[in-house]
Parts: sequence; C-alpha cells; structure tokens
Amino acid sequence: MIANNIFKAIGDFCQNILFVPYDNTRFMDNWWVQNMVSWIFVAIGFIGFFYWIGELSKHKKAGEE
Repeated sequence: MIANNIFKAIGDFCQNILFVPYDNTRFMDNWWVQNMVSWIFVAIGFIGFFYWIGELSKHKKAGEE
C-alpha cells in the first residue's frame, strides 16, 4: 500500500510541478519558443559528443587504447 502511494506521489509531482512550463508553452502560437527546449537539449548533446570525441582522441594519441 505504501509503494502505491509513493508512485502516485511521484506521478503527481511530475504532472503538477515539473511539467507546468510545458503546459504553459503548449498553447502558445509561437513555434520558435515552443521548440527552444528541444534546441537546448540538442546543443547540450552536440557539446557532449564533441567533448567525448576530443577525450577519445587524447587517449588514443597517448597510447591508451
């Protein structure tokens, strides 16, 4: 019974607190603002990818395969 309440609490927290910014931007007419969060995540992904490739090339040059 306690486990069920914990999962309900996590679900309520996600729906009522974490997703409020998404609910606010969902009804906007501006496509650019709606997709800004996705662009931020893509930029973070590219930065992480190029950092990782740089670190791999450093280790390869040092002979640590």
